[in-house]
Amino acid sequence: MRKRCWLFCFLFGLGCSATQRPDGGKGLLPAGAAAPAVTGKDDAGELVDLRKERGHLVLVFFYPKDGTPGCTREACALRDAWRDYERAGVEVLGVSSDSIESHRKFKAKHRLPFRLVSDEAGEWARAFGVGSLFGMYSRVSFLIGNDGRVLRVYPDVDPGVHAKDVLRDVHSLAGS
Repeated sequence: MRKRCWLFCFLFGLGCSATQRPDGGKGLLPAGAAAPAVTGKDDAGELVDLRKERGHLVLVFFYPKDGTPGCTREACALRDAWRDYERAGVEVLGVSSDSIESHRKFKAKHRLPFRLVSDEAGEWARAFGVGSLFGMYSRVSFLIGNDGRVLRVYPDVDPGVHAKDVLRDVHSLAGS
């Protein structure tokens, strides 16, 4: 996604630069950094407070838009691997700028077992340093550890293999 963003920006003269985070950093929140203290509403209208997710692993995956082919493929791959994620103790949070209602429909249509956070104001994206183009977020994920620190950053996610890549890393971390 990032490569396509740069090409698009170059061709159409748009300014593509690293996202300025509220913590003063630029670009994606790096591995080792504390996960940001962000809140938002999920597809059920319930408050999601990332600080309250400490004590277990959390995968926060940013995606461009509900219902698009790549986003559907990524979300369904996570759904299909859900039992493995549960066994590994990993909470999954999908984040896009779509509305709660859009998330609700997307989740129901594809029987997604994890929460989708509506980030219409862009608070989560800015805090994680995730770029956007025309209001659609880059496809990037963050694996957050039990202590609330970022363990892994996954830029330029391939929707078809991402679910398995993360699980492989989770098992690798557990073995180390």
